[in-house]
Amino acid sequence: MNQNMYEMAPFRVSAKSLIVDLLSTIPSGYSVTVGALLRAGALFEIGDNSMRVSLARLRSRGTVASDGRGVYRLSGTARPVNREVNAWATVESRLGDWDGSWIAIDTSPISRRDQRGNRTRDRACRLLGFEALSPALRLRPNNWRGGVEDVRRRLAGLGFEPPAAVFQLSALDDETCARARGLWNRAELDVGYRATRNRLVAATERLPILSSEQAMIESFCIGGQAVRQIVLDPLLPESLVDGEARRAMIEAMRAYDVLGKQAWKQWAGESIELESSPVDRGGWGRSASATDVV
Repeated sequence: MNQNMYEMAPFRVSAKSLIVDLLSTIPSGYSVTVGALLRAGALFEIGDNSMRVSLARLRSRGTVASDGRGVYRLSGTARPVNREVNAWATVESRLGDWDGSWIAIDTSPISRRDQRGNRTRDRACRLLGFEALSPALRLRPNNWRGGVEDVRRRLAGLGFEPPAAVFQLSALDDETCARARGLWNRAELDVGYRATRNRLVAATERLPILSSEQAMIESFCIGGQAVRQIVLDPLLPESLVDGEARRAMIEAMRAYDVLGKQAWKQWAGESIELESSPVDRGGWGRSASATDVV
């Protein structure tokens, strides 16, 4: 991986990404009409047939659900990951001081033949910032406010089955500790924070002068890329990364998200159907997510 990964990618969106991202942002109790999803697809030059095929595949995989009335929502199985994604704006509130110890996961009892289960477990570890110190041991700095107990709970919520041994690890020898600290590329992370922050500031200044359609497309793509970076950030302690640069990036995304929601507000008002009890949706709008981790 190199610095170029943080340069702006072309605004190309797959039907799957678009569907999951849009459904991931609607409040509980609402569904999105198929017509609204097709209109969104047209913005990104995705044909109706491609959107319908992706909807069918996502439904067969259990990622989205429908009650048969031509409306769709994220399924219950996708919501734990979606909760992690939608917490991007407050991720740093989960962090505490680091005493130099580690949170470790022993994966030695888990069969590598369970490919589907391993994908789920790998995704859970990626979302919580774990890296492999050895084939059977993953770890991260013990700087979560909730410590080991919080990690156990979140792993279970993300479908990490069967449960693995999760424990605090300390008193590593100097060589092993150096290897553990080197599992994350600090220079790359720091470059990414600054590059994304600068891109978001420039996009925030540009967004008000774009046409409504241009604003929807650009906010979806730029916001989605930034949120994915935040959600998949390992949230390392400040002795391992530039914490100030990370905070500046997240703050820039919060400001950009306000404008992105405004850009998608009319689409939201025309597209969402209430499933059950009344819910105020007046302030809801597009807020980017991170499809690739769902």
